[in-house]
Amino acid sequence: MKFGIFSVSMPEFNMEETVKLISQLGYDGVEWRVATPSPEEKPEYYTYENRYWTYNKSTLNIENIEEEAKRAKKLCDLHEIEIYSLTTYLKPHETEQIEKILKVASSIGCKNVRVFPPQYDETENYRTIFDRTVTELKCLEELALKYGVRINLEIHMGNIIPSASAAYRLVSGFDPECIGIIFDPGNMVHEGFENYKLGFELLGEYLSYVHVKNAVWKKTETLENGQEIWKPEWSPLMKGYANIPKLISNLKETGYDGYLSVEDFSNEEDTETKLKNNLRFLMSVCK
Repeated sequence: MKFGIFSVSMPEFNMEETVKLISQLGYDGVEWRVATPSPEEKPEYYTYENRYWTYNKSTLNIENIEEEAKRAKKLCDLHEIEIYSLTTYLKPHETEQIEKILKVASSIGCKNVRVFPPQYDETENYRTIFDRTVTELKCLEELALKYGVRINLEIHMGNIIPSASAAYRLVSGFDPECIGIIFDPGNMVHEGFENYKLGFELLGEYLSYVHVKNAVWKKTETLENGQEIWKPEWSPLMKGYANIPKLISNLKETGYDGYLSVEDFSNEEDTETKLKNNLRFLMSVCK
């Protein structure tokens, strides 16, 4: 297997610093966060815990993605780091912007682009959202084929594919060379847990790569009637409910040899230390 980092995990580092650190730590590749740029100064709502999304310097500016991607490619080539995904927050209906990212990915030899599945918030019938997304993915499948870049949807809590089964149901009618799935055991602690091996066997050729992060459930309050309310929160890889050794063992059993992409939102260690320790842990488990 290969070891990579989703740059969202490195919010304090700019593009040059990100590539240099990834190389120094011994990772094989990078999954670049592609989004609107963070403000030049920390926003008023900034907290250390939400810095990954509100003040993230390790991001390719989607508004200037052609130039940003070329610069990232040059830096990564210099340090022998593979760019294995341009990871956006675009939704399936944003066809024009997605095509722009696919074209850029193709130009730098990147084989994957993430498109975010639609949200499910109980305000619209699931079947209606599902059917609309299938129609949108038919257009995206054609674009993926045109540019030779796979479009991936991520298993994620709060959207229409929180589990491997739901993900497979959505993509099973498409060409797996064009439409794939990012497996995420940390997200599945929040919602959608299924036996890992079952998920890998079900997804089969649709499995693109694997996000590696972890989470735990903690009690947040007790209601007057005695009902305990529990909510998930992010944790270090080795301390959460996701069984990372079992995950990797099941990946091996099903013949997977692609990327383990670290997406660690825990805050017990500084970024460099936790990414160093994460790689050491993953390498020891993969032996």
